[in-house]
Amino acid sequence: NCSMVLKTLHFITRPLSDEEGSFSLAYIITIHKELEMFVKLLRAIYMPQNIYCIHVDEKSPKDYKAAVQNIVNCFENIFISSKRENVVYAGFSRLQADINCMRDLVHSKIQWNYVINLCGQDYPIKTNKDIIKYIKSKWNGKNMTPGVVQPLHMKHRTQVSYREYVHSAMSYVYPTKNVKSKPPYNLTIYFGSAYYILTKEFVEFTLTDTRAKDLLEWSRDTYSPDEHYWVTLNRLNG
Repeated sequence: NCSMVLKTLHFITRPLSDEEGSFSLAYIITIHKELEMFVKLLRAIYMPQNIYCIHVDEKSPKDYKAAVQNIVNCFENIFISSKRENVVYAGFSRLQADINCMRDLVHSKIQWNYVINLCGQDYPIKTNKDIIKYIKSKWNGKNMTPGVVQPLHMKHRTQVSYREYVHSAMSYVYPTKNVKSKPPYNLTIYFGSAYYILTKEFVEFTLTDTRAKDLLEWSRDTYSPDEHYWVTLNRLNG
């Protein structure tokens, strides 16, 4: 019952300030378990002027998927990713899940300014207004995806090929004996967080630029590519 969801969970139904109303954020949330935690997170970050793409792990139980769908159906600005992955920790599928949501978000009617990615176990300590003020104060027009040149102890992640083993009981990434080729365009690989705040222009660039596409393909058999993909692209000249 959608009216009960909105009322009992106290979802915010109108922008709380003019500044927030004119600065929309997009969220990508990847989830696979703990429905109650997801609902608490969603309620905490929900604003009617924002847009939310939910990626539900394809391996999740049917009743979990159905429950998430029931909640999402109550909101015009929340949707489930049109393409779902069997997400494996540290695998390419985790990066692909974000990209699937990005492809959906760039075609949204809502003109969002930045996208923020979260997992189902995250929870905000800042308000929507705090986040917007922080973005505008230091990062206007820039991406938040910090990182460093690939450290020696992380070289193994991109030196050999990795594969994903997918099973409902347990999934994991394992190394092979195949040595990887050097990165395309002789790119310097940077490493940082898998979590980011990115401009819409940067998202559109990553989905269309040849270098971005080639780096994505090269990253397909690396370990935890979401920790190098965004930060490496953000260091490209221009």
